[in-house]
Amino acid sequence: MARQPDIAVHQIQAAVLRKRRGPLKIESLELEGPRDDEVLVRIVASGICRTDIDICDTWHVADGPVVLGHEGAGVVEQVGRRVKGVTAGDYVVLSYHSCGRCPQCRSGRPTDCERFYEANFGFQRLDGSNAMERSGVRGHFFGQSSFATHVLATSRNLVKVLRNLPLEMLAPLGCGIQTGAGTVMNSLAVPKGASIAIFGTGAVGLAAVMAAHIVGANPIIGVDIRPKRLEVAQELGATHVIDNRREDVASRIAEITGSGVDYVLEITGDEAMHRLAINVLNRSGTIALLTGGTGTDRLSDGRKTVGIIQGDAVPQRFIPKLIELYRAGKFPFDRLVKFYPFSEINHAIADAKRGDTIKPVLRIGEV
Repeated sequence: MARQPDIAVHQIQAAVLRKRRGPLKIESLELEGPRDDEVLVRIVASGICRTDIDICDTWHVADGPVVLGHEGAGVVEQVGRRVKGVTAGDYVVLSYHSCGRCPQCRSGRPTDCERFYEANFGFQRLDGSNAMERSGVRGHFFGQSSFATHVLATSRNLVKVLRNLPLEMLAPLGCGIQTGAGTVMNSLAVPKGASIAIFGTGAVGLAAVMAAHIVGANPIIGVDIRPKRLEVAQELGATHVIDNRREDVASRIAEITGSGVDYVLEITGDEAMHRLAINVLNRSGTIALLTGGTGTDRLSDGRKTVGIIQGDAVPQRFIPKLIELYRAGKFPFDRLVKFYPFSEINHAIADAKRGDTIKPVLRIGEV
């Protein structure tokens, strides 16, 4: 689609991926927009998610240079003529994108959007255009590409928040934290007293631990290979933790529960852990797979595995709920965060890959 004749062009700074595994380089780019249905947001902070790191590690030259980042938070600078409910100066948190037109979107299930993959991983608008085309770089990752000083978003992946809230702290709510908490609260609707094991206590898993504590699950079992993360899991609500380098997970779970668990969140993506999850699951239990797949597979004895996307969260409803829980002291996700200057993005990624930092957040601009 041709550029709208009256569209503005903005000079921005963005971290560009041009080489597999990086390093990302901060470059000056031109960003066209916003169009009539878009909002220009000046980014204050952006979380770094495992998905960003995975794309860095699997990128090919044929993919072309791209701007990643999908946990942005910032201040609205310009609003397209067809956008309602947001004005310049509003504080916003950015989340995943959806088409807004398919039956799933219209029925309030945007995580099931028929165009979810292209909306979030297509590195272009849904009409095929690219606001960074002048610079020869592709953006629009998750409808934002928040490793940049400015991004374009729409009302579908934008959540307005109160101006007295710390934007830099809210950034990671847009994906990882939302996914972990949403899986427990929305996708599985874990009831009070249900037993749950969480395989992998990174940012997503620890958000799930906090959510499980909030809903009253018991026991809450955190499983990981990093003792420090298991310590954090206990501080955030896990009743038991298992270091699976040193202990037999199945035996320990049987010892803790007397049988198995009602729910398992498998976040590691490791096939051996998936098999283990099946082995420790009670009758009629559910395994939630947070590794990118969707759909439900039936096992024996009424058990099943379910692929989860974004914790089945509608961001405009769920992110404000998480913020209220945080302000009430019930969801202290700030315990997971370590801040880095934008210029140290590669350092932050390296720390996350080594497991030294649970949730790195880049400080990109001022409020």
